[in-house]
Amino acid sequence: MEHRTHTVVDSPVGPLTLVADNGTLTGLYMHRQRHRPPQEIFGEPDAAPFTEVASQLRDYFEGRRAVFDLPMVFAGTPFQHTVWTALLEIPYGETVTYGQLADRIGKPTAARAVGLANGKNPIGIIVPCHRVVGSTGNLTGYGGGLATKHYLLAFEQGSTLL
Repeated sequence: MEHRTHTVVDSPVGPLTLVADNGTLTGLYMHRQRHRPPQEIFGEPDAAPFTEVASQLRDYFEGRRAVFDLPMVFAGTPFQHTVWTALLEIPYGETVTYGQLADRIGKPTAARAVGLANGKNPIGIIVPCHRVVGSTGNLTGYGGGLATKHYLLAFEQGSTLL
């Protein structure tokens, strides 16, 4: 039986809603995220399962963490899982295009499908979909808004890990 809980943590990009199933992270949603599920499916409020997630997010935003080390479960199609797993391999402070990401997963003609899967990433920031840009290097679509994407990329490219 699934037991879903959630909590909200503050961040420089606004409130982040963390969601867990049976204590394992399944979602990180920004306040005005495009594909944000309805609040009523987030489960009961309980901050206890999110202590480590909140700690690592705090470290990330304070410039002390470039890679997250958390158990996560993705709810999506096999193709989405492939894309989301590939996002985890994009180094901190770097970007790739949708076409390059499609090549990396062995689907060189699937840049649009990669973009759609990227847009439905249920664990934003931790699974760094913000590191994917258009073919010309321009910032294109981001579920949390282009201003947030710009902030995250500028933050990563300008910060120095302690």
